[in-house]
Amino acid sequence: MEQNGESHLKEPLLHAADGASAAAARVSPRKERTTRKVMFNVRGMSCGSCAVSIETVVAGLKGVESIQVSTLQGQAVVQYSPEETDARTIKEAIEDINFEVDELQEQEIAVCRLRIKGMACTSCSESIERALLMVPGVKKAAVGLALEEAKVHFDPNITSRDLLIEAIEDAGFGADLISYGDDVNKMHLKLEGVSSPEDTKLIQSVLETVEGVNNVEWDTSGQTVTVAYDPDVTGPRLLIQRIQDAAEPPKCFNASLYSPPKQREVERHHEIMSYRNQFLWSCLFSVPVFLFAMVLPMLPPSGDWLFYKIYNNMTVGMLLRWLLCSPVQFIIGWRFYVGAYHALKRGYSNMDVLVALGTNAAYFYSVYIIVKALTSDTFEGQDLFETSSMLVSFILLGKYLEVVAKGKTSDALSKLTELAPETAVLLTLEKDGSVISEVEISTQLLQRNDFIKIVPGEKVPVDGVVIKGQSHVNESMITGEARPIAKKPGDKVIGGTVNDNGFIIVKATHVGSETALSQIVQLVEAAQLARAPVQRLADKISRFFVPTVVVAAFLTWLGWFIPGQLHLYPQQWIPKAMDSFELALQFGISVLVVACPCALGLATPTAVMVATGKGASLGVLIKGGNALEKAHKIKTIIFDKTGTLTKGKPSVVQTKTFSKIPLLELCDLTASAEANSEHPLSKAIVEYTKKLREQYGSPSDHMMDSKDFEVHPGAGVSANVEGKLVLVARRGGADDGRARRWWLEPGVRSTHPFWPPSRGATDETVAVNV
Repeated sequence: MEQNGESHLKEPLLHAADGASAAAARVSPRKERTTRKVMFNVRGMSCGSCAVSIETVVAGLKGVESIQVSTLQGQAVVQYSPEETDARTIKEAIEDINFEVDELQEQEIAVCRLRIKGMACTSCSESIERALLMVPGVKKAAVGLALEEAKVHFDPNITSRDLLIEAIEDAGFGADLISYGDDVNKMHLKLEGVSSPEDTKLIQSVLETVEGVNNVEWDTSGQTVTVAYDPDVTGPRLLIQRIQDAAEPPKCFNASLYSPPKQREVERHHEIMSYRNQFLWSCLFSVPVFLFAMVLPMLPPSGDWLFYKIYNNMTVGMLLRWLLCSPVQFIIGWRFYVGAYHALKRGYSNMDVLVALGTNAAYFYSVYIIVKALTSDTFEGQDLFETSSMLVSFILLGKYLEVVAKGKTSDALSKLTELAPETAVLLTLEKDGSVISEVEISTQLLQRNDFIKIVPGEKVPVDGVVIKGQSHVNESMITGEARPIAKKPGDKVIGGTVNDNGFIIVKATHVGSETALSQIVQLVEAAQLARAPVQRLADKISRFFVPTVVVAAFLTWLGWFIPGQLHLYPQQWIPKAMDSFELALQFGISVLVVACPCALGLATPTAVMVATGKGASLGVLIKGGNALEKAHKIKTIIFDKTGTLTKGKPSVVQTKTFSKIPLLELCDLTASAEANSEHPLSKAIVEYTKKLREQYGSPSDHMMDSKDFEVHPGAGVSANVEGKLVLVARRGGADDGRARRWWLEPGVRSTHPFWPPSRGATDETVAVNV
């Protein structure tokens, strides 16, 4: 697998068919892609007749739409329908007429994401990767244990999504499709008024005829439809309108955006509840076993009844522990048997194999002790039922805590997608730019080239370009820059950022999965799929972990059995009615039991996932475990701008007066003038004045009355505060080519271009530079 941050891991990751119902879903006969192109390198062509022969044979194949053969270049380019033929069939047809065909050139690479079910440790993820890489046509496969997903790069001319899912299922795991190739732009619609199969066919045919629609999936049970489309050609509003126009009176079709429950969240909640319930049921049986074995026998006479003999040396305590442990071992712990079976069937070992070995060794050794106690009146062995049942309980508790931690980390990542607003104001403009109408719609309904109105204080819904108006936009969410960025016509804006103080009209350029915010989420998820170097080392170790533990357990048994047979240690070490074989067996089983909780393969991927998800929620993007692992070597950090280290909003850090006017009075006048402005610097001045008043013991919320407030774009503001003309502007610069100079002493005239001509500077004029 390539290093973290490679471009192949930055493909769109977050656009799931999460809620698409698999049951009762009907895929339309429309092609996923109309045609595909493949290029062959053909050897053995000597003249034009050879090219004609190849063209005649290939053109006669079903599904081939066009073929071009170049004798000089020795190449053949074929356009074909993937539903009727494939590249392999075309290649074999050319070889049948005695030409040699090299490997396919410029192969088309498709990307799909699959949700994996049933992974327990890194051995599971490695086995899935190996199974996927063995599928013909698969170029890359990355399986994230913590993310529970697989990202596969494959040649769609050779293999398909169904074959990938089948390979995963053959490995003993479950798999569901999340997204595939161009299907990242999908929308879900809830339909009303559809009452018959004829209505369904009508709407489906209408949607399939819309240019840019790639796929249509129906869920007849829920009256919902999922449409995959090309955002460059069409959009959700057009599709909804086509559905509504398809109804013939008196019928009426209504379509609205539908947000299905995300499959990942539903499955994770189900998994959490499943582990919790299994743990509680296990405790219901395991706790009494633990009490009967470890607590009550130490509290005579309350535990004496456990030693009453039923037959020979079999006691009441043994029987109760056996009866209570059996459901835990074979019913609650059945999941470990299933996992171990699938692992061994594929020729590898995982944590389930180790758990099954350890718990079964403890259980069946205890059964052996009971059988021997039944058949002997002198045997005094100790069963290990509490070890078997408590081990299953603790592992289930660990799995429960693990899936809960994964859920919280995914929640932190999903908060990034919530930064964009839910609604936006869509404008309809004339050719001259005048507004015809405006309507508030869902952000999901926005299409490329839409015109959006954004007022002060609102979030930018999608990426776009300002075409009218001026403002300052707080982009600290993306850049970390504290000072809001001035925006004018022609400047780009980013979805999720906040418009501070001006009215602007934006033309949408990137919507849905193409926005910068979506790309950030995809980058973080790609980082979670990538493996850190230390994780690769842990994977290699875990591959041999289970065999090593088994060998160690056998050597332990052998190390005690042989000396016991040779009488190399005192015979009093052997308990009454036991022999050296049974004593050695106890030690060997102990090694298996102690090694059961295989945390080696779980620790690293879980830590990487938690770190990257938590960092993303705090505004820190981490490109996977490789960056995290190298972070401990950092000795010096260089930041490219101060905005990276600030709080994301401006504040007053220093003041200086050039007149006899008191600082508090000067700030009061300035804050009273700026109180009516939405500019971020105005807000900073007002906040500073409130803090200054608190220091002087004055009411912090009191503001002087201001009149004739005016905003001068690109320059500053002016207002009449209790008879004084207050001018607040930045020092230096020129927005119209004229010099701008300010003197802060009252009574001095200014050459500032926005100086009101009807109001000359007087002794009652206060000028402030910001």
